[in-house]
Amino acid sequence: MIWLGIDTSHTPLAVAIVKDGQVLAEYKSSVKVTHSIGTMPAIEELMKKANIKPSELNAIAVAKGPGSYTGVRIGVTIGKTLAWTLNLPIYSVSSLQVLAGNAPYFQGAVCSIMDARRGNVFAGIYVNGETVKEAHMSMVDLLALLDEMEQPVLFVGMDVNLHWEQINEVLGDKVKQAGAAFSLPSAAVLIEIAQSMEPINVHTAVPEYLRITEAEANWMKEQKKNGN
Repeated sequence: MIWLGIDTSHTPLAVAIVKDGQVLAEYKSSVKVTHSIGTMPAIEELMKKANIKPSELNAIAVAKGPGSYTGVRIGVTIGKTLAWTLNLPIYSVSSLQVLAGNAPYFQGAVCSIMDARRGNVFAGIYVNGETVKEAHMSMVDLLALLDEMEQPVLFVGMDVNLHWEQINEVLGDKVKQAGAAFSLPSAAVLIEIAQSMEPINVHTAVPEYLRITEAEANWMKEQKKNGN
């Protein structure tokens, strides 16, 4: 079985082709290139290197978010288009879970984060591979929750450095940070997670942002102000 994995949920771009459990080719980069421009060429180049034709693919796995609104939409849309065109099953995986999948053997809580500005993050907490929480929350609330868990914590993600001083101040010697090699999403990990899931209807595959858009928030604020 040949899988194509796509993750465009944040600044990094990750694409992989896996055949019968073997990674044939993988690409990942944190260079800031617009995903609408870079994703399809990356997929085409990877398939060329792996000597795989589109007609040989058996399944598509995409990272569904959270992350950048535009980035997540691009990856999900490309995945849906390929799945619909090639009549393939599509699998949708949390982008936070994909990041945490870089540290499958850590004894404690694995916390993957993406910066969401103004002291907030998208955060996923996982213990023994099980999801404890995935949410958009403040760093203050996240660290309080992790501190209450009273176990070692490993932070994963390229945005950890933005908050490391605050993290270290609260959690002290029970916190670790994954190295740079493990801070970028892996589309091969995305596929590995997807293989334990059920496919979804291609028409219902949508991004999951874990928060409303700024436009929606402004609309709700305006409605409340008008008494609606």
